[in-house]
Amino acid sequence: MNIYILASFINLNHPQQYLHWSFFTISVANLIIIAAMIVIFALAILLPFPKGKLAAKVIEHKVEPAQPELNSNRNMLTYKVRHFFLKILPPSKLLPDSQPAYVASWIYVFGVATLAALAVVIGSGLLLAIGGVNWWHESPIGHFVNSIHLWAVELFMAFMVIHLWGKFWMAAWRGKRALTWMTGVLAFAVSILECFTGYLSQQNFDSQWISTNGKDAVNATGLGSFFNLMNFGQMLTWHIILIPLILVFVVGIHILLVRIRGVSHPIQRAHGRAQRKALKAADAAQWRGAYKRYDIIKEGIIATLVVLVLIVLLAGSLSSPDEPPVTVATWAKIAPADFMATAASELAGTSETARYGPPYDNGSSNVQKLGVSWQVLAGVRQPIDPAQTFVLLPLSKIAPSNPKLAAGLNSFNQAGLTQQHAWSKAYLQAVAHVTFKNNLPIVPKANDGPVPTLIASELTLAQSGAIDADLLAQQPFYGTNYTKPLLFIEDGNYFSSIARKEHLTGTQWGVMNETGSYPGQPWLWLYTLWYQIPSFSASVNVDLIAIYLTVLGTLLLLAVPFIPGLRDIPRLIPIHRLIWRQWHTNKD
Repeated sequence: MNIYILASFINLNHPQQYLHWSFFTISVANLIIIAAMIVIFALAILLPFPKGKLAAKVIEHKVEPAQPELNSNRNMLTYKVRHFFLKILPPSKLLPDSQPAYVASWIYVFGVATLAALAVVIGSGLLLAIGGVNWWHESPIGHFVNSIHLWAVELFMAFMVIHLWGKFWMAAWRGKRALTWMTGVLAFAVSILECFTGYLSQQNFDSQWISTNGKDAVNATGLGSFFNLMNFGQMLTWHIILIPLILVFVVGIHILLVRIRGVSHPIQRAHGRAQRKALKAADAAQWRGAYKRYDIIKEGIIATLVVLVLIVLLAGSLSSPDEPPVTVATWAKIAPADFMATAASELAGTSETARYGPPYDNGSSNVQKLGVSWQVLAGVRQPIDPAQTFVLLPLSKIAPSNPKLAAGLNSFNQAGLTQQHAWSKAYLQAVAHVTFKNNLPIVPKANDGPVPTLIASELTLAQSGAIDADLLAQQPFYGTNYTKPLLFIEDGNYFSSIARKEHLTGTQWGVMNETGSYPGQPWLWLYTLWYQIPSFSASVNVDLIAIYLTVLGTLLLLAVPFIPGLRDIPRLIPIHRLIWRQWHTNKD
């Protein structure tokens, strides 16, 4: 069965729509996702939770030895390590069959729902890796698997955010559970990085646009030399190997901490210092109230099946976006005038790349500084001479078979730098009036020396696809680093014109947006928000401002358990009473 027939009744490939409030802009698709998350969170708080059978009150867990132990064994390191772990995490905690009676809200479901979605993300990701990087672009089955992967990621992030909301309003860091909260926030941060590298690994137009825009922020931190968003091979390695290992490790620690410390107790009012101290001790102690039956394995299986069905329905009905990437060849064929002007600007040293600054050259047009310029400190780590890289070197490879081009190259190379720039700038003015006859460029005459011959040959070479191949062939070994062709393409106007058509430009900088009407990454709102504040967006250091403030916001979220006032918000705004209303009702 063709997957596209299944998806035909809903098409999200039409242009995106946007809503504007004051200085804030958001796509309708992202707004729908955020609204859905808020509605789900509200329903999880308000809908009654099924009452489970109460079990006998449990005061403590005892661990019986699996086999008789000799007194002489007590001095063995193996014995001590085993008993240490059995003490902090006995089997009854690792795989519990009961839980406190106050765990009676749908909000508790989103922890296991997040894990279920993560399992689908990993499984579909493995299938995509087995199929190869081009499989999902070429095969309907591969595209369907990619759609499953996309919607699994969307649900994974949505469930995690709802889970985070719930734990915040429950003040879940109480009772020596600060580390549990912090590992949860850290898992969220690592998940964002994982999702970001996933978008960069798509090898379509969206990944190209995100990488070329995102590089400015990464370069501003000085990390662009070591974390190159335009290096597909590097991003894919981070996405499918390195970051998943970190994420699974952090999530594993988080789950173990939940099992060790247990879920946080209901928030209770305290009057006076002595009562607050007693409640603080009680929050850290094991729950001594009623328990109810709890089948953790059954819950996990049901959650996984429900989440999987929901993901398959979303993937089958909504599919996933996949706009083809821009190549130098398509650019030169569709917008030859723009290509010729851009190639001339590379020769003239006036393109964005030629004046960019570290890590590509010693320019200053894209250097950002707030106190310290990390970009300058990192230095030029990926040196690129645009004139040589994009124009002269590719032409030199075909010059031996083209006497006219060879003569023009020789004349240009023999001239001084001042003369070369003068010729190129004169040609830049003339090429603005280029016309085409039988697909051949006709540029008005100017004092531009051999530049017309060079650019005409460059256009022919580009349209044949040879420039794309050459820019990748300049790398040693495997050609997975698209930095050079993407920088060349970005220097022209054609690339950004497609982005404007797809509504990827503007106040959101393409980070939260997606082609068509697909939702982008609403979980990146904290980062993209700063670009929409007029006083920030007008600054030449906007990327550094956004990064600094996002890091600060993340650190504040991480440190919530230790910040007076911030950690007291759940007590002042008693949403927790809705979450624990069954327990409060029974208690009262």
